Amino acid sequence: MRIKKIEAMSNYILRIESEGGQIGDFDVKPYLAYEAFIYLKDIDHFMRVRNGGYYIEWDCGADLSADTIEAKWKVLVSE
Repeated sequence: MRIKKIEAMSNYILRIESEGGQIGDFDVKPYLAYEAFIYLKDIDHFMRVRNGGYYIEWDCGADLSADTIEAKWKVLVSE
């Protein structure tokens, strides 16, 4: 999967659109317990997510691969 668009929401959910037209939500809350993601508990840091195409990342160095997202997201729209 290649990520076309990403939107961070205030409830630690990422709304993601793939280049294939699927739209889904990915819950980041379970990852906040891990050391690499601890800074994302600050919602301001969480909201500054960047799209790398095959991954997403934050300034603190935390990242998630598109494969991880695809394996665990809740698909809302599929074309």
